Amino acid sequence: MTEAPPTPQDETPPEEEPAPLAELLTLRDGLPDVVETEEALLAVCEAIAGGTGPVAIDAERASGYRYSNRAYLIQLRREGAGTALVDPIAFTSLDPLQEALQGTEWILHAATQDLPCLNEVGLYPTALFDTELAGRLLGYPRVGLATLVETLLGRRMKKEHSAVDWSTRPLPRDWLEYAALDVEVLVELRDLIAAELVETGKDDWARQEFDFLRTFELTPRVDAWRRTSGLHRVRGRRALGAVRAMWELRDSIAEQRDVTPSRIVPDSAIVAAAQALPQDRTALLATKGFHGRGADRYASRFAAVLREVAEMDEDDLPARAPRGDGPPLPRAWAEKDPVAARRLQLAREAMTELAEQRHLPVENVLTPDFLRRILWSPPATRRGDELVDAVVTQLSGYGARGWQIALAAPVIVTAILQADDEAAHAAETADADPAGGTPEAPEDDS
Repeated sequence: MTEAPPTPQDETPPEEEPAPLAELLTLRDGLPDVVETEEALLAVCEAIAGGTGPVAIDAERASGYRYSNRAYLIQLRREGAGTALVDPIAFTSLDPLQEALQGTEWILHAATQDLPCLNEVGLYPTALFDTELAGRLLGYPRVGLATLVETLLGRRMKKEHSAVDWSTRPLPRDWLEYAALDVEVLVELRDLIAAELVETGKDDWARQEFDFLRTFELTPRVDAWRRTSGLHRVRGRRALGAVRAMWELRDSIAEQRDVTPSRIVPDSAIVAAAQALPQDRTALLATKGFHGRGADRYASRFAAVLREVAEMDEDDLPARAPRGDGPPLPRAWAEKDPVAARRLQLAREAMTELAEQRHLPVENVLTPDFLRRILWSPPATRRGDELVDAVVTQLSGYGARGWQIALAAPVIVTAILQADDEAAHAAETADADPAGGTPEAPEDDS
């Protein structure tokens, strides 16, 4: 008997072969020695000053290991100068390097991460190009350095040393190779992205953003202890006071020892102690959840601040809601000011549509905090050009760039006027039909 040929549904589709891996990025000029003497630094500065074009720059910090945000390695690359790896810890001053870089364009990836630690050692750009921010302006869905290098240059980067302790000395060779590769193709990446910015008409937007970044500074956190993980589980002002007191003590110890605070005791230990409020060292160490490398070592000091909190007047204890000068949380707008809630809803919908049309992340069109602030406290005038001018002035005062204002101001003006018109219409309807009751406030879309 002859077997029937298999029917199409019996056939197993062939497995798709995985896409071949992109070629691994390697160092073209080999690994340079770490610069840690004055003589070597002057030689690097001379080479950089004699090079051409922009300078690719990166910095490595010891996040997760050290309290400080200082740079423990600075990588530089320029055409005609090659790559340099500078150990900033070895020098009391990097003024010669700043002088060599004067007048050059810096290429950084995620400039807001590296500029503070570079500024700390006296390095300030006269011009810069941020490849990550430019990628966002171009609408790339993923803008990590490795992703952009693979997408645009077809090369694959290893990222296995991204979270190591860069304060280690001496630095292992494979770590140094990883660090050098971070600037290996930044110049080529910058050129491709810059051309695409021109092609899409976004080069002026990028220039405004880069100029703004040159003066970037980290904003000091107000009530930073409120970022303690698990704070939402803490009940009562005295327990909140305990979190604040323990957080501040831990922060002081961490700063003195230059270790990340979580290595003293984790947030979970602070929350556990605040909930239990033990009054002595023994009871604190017996508290379930109070642990960490510094739990035993600093238990007496933590217990002492807990006793201080137990004796504090109620008025000196922190409130649940932080004090701030900004608007309330969006979810509270509908109850506090239904017209403002409607303004925000209309503006958010229009901003999302605008961002999609321009192939931008909506948060890059306008900082969300700026949008909330102006819609909670809009200009008083509603007269045509006066309202437009007032919105522009208000956004500029917040720090919005010109290109953002040009895109966002019409959206904001329309939202303000439409919400007012709807509210007026609703009031007229209610007056005309008193039995109809009060119209419901529009729902907040947060």
